[in-house]
Amino acid sequence: MIRSAIFAAGLLAAAAAVPAGAQQATITQAIGGTRLDVNATGEVTRVPDLAVISAGVVTRAATAGSALSQAAARMARVRAALKAAGIEDRDIQTSNISLNPEYRYDNNQPPRLTGYSASNTVNVRFRDIANAGKVIDALVAEGANQINGPTLTIDKPEAALDEARAKAVAAGRSRAELYARAMGLRVVRIVAVSESGGSYPVPPPMPVMAQVRAEAADSKIDPGEQKLQVNLAMTFELQ
Repeated sequence: MIRSAIFAAGLLAAAAAVPAGAQQATITQAIGGTRLDVNATGEVTRVPDLAVISAGVVTRAATAGSALSQAAARMARVRAALKAAGIEDRDIQTSNISLNPEYRYDNNQPPRLTGYSASNTVNVRFRDIANAGKVIDALVAEGANQINGPTLTIDKPEAALDEARAKAVAAGRSRAELYARAMGLRVVRIVAVSESGGSYPVPPPMPVMAQVRAEAADSKIDPGEQKLQVNLAMTFELQ
């Protein structure tokens, strides 16, 4: 008993001596029976609750300053439309401001500067997907002539990923028991579990026609469903 206490105290002292953040050796459990490694996947589906689009304006003018000022003025109207629709500042983010010269190319002639094009683009997060289409139409009416998206995603996926984790563990245990029965053995315990990372594929943004007319039918975004997935590597001991 005294020897065990001294040994335990030595382990605690050694652990305390390890600097914070330093890597420690992994403790490997001994397996007395048959080792079984399985991969298991847990999946759940959810309806996306967040849509992200990019909305921009492109202007052309004879001078660089005029092109930029026109783009800024039209983008101010676009931002005002977003605010009027209830979009918060945290959900509006400038993604690009650019200015480029435009040239005319004639045969056997040097390029001739014809003017400048300016673009101003913001990324917008819509937390109310049902009304996102109407907001997009309002942006076009206020001068937005470049619309791309939406990218649909789930704002807070952790609860759904936890459900997928539980399903993955159950699937791995069920598969281990199937192998054990086939070999005339039984599952004694789970020795190790490793998660390769929870994921939920985000679909690529679907392009929205920039030539949307304000008088056309209202745009509509259908959220559909998304799959969330967790992959586990599990090790069991069979006897």
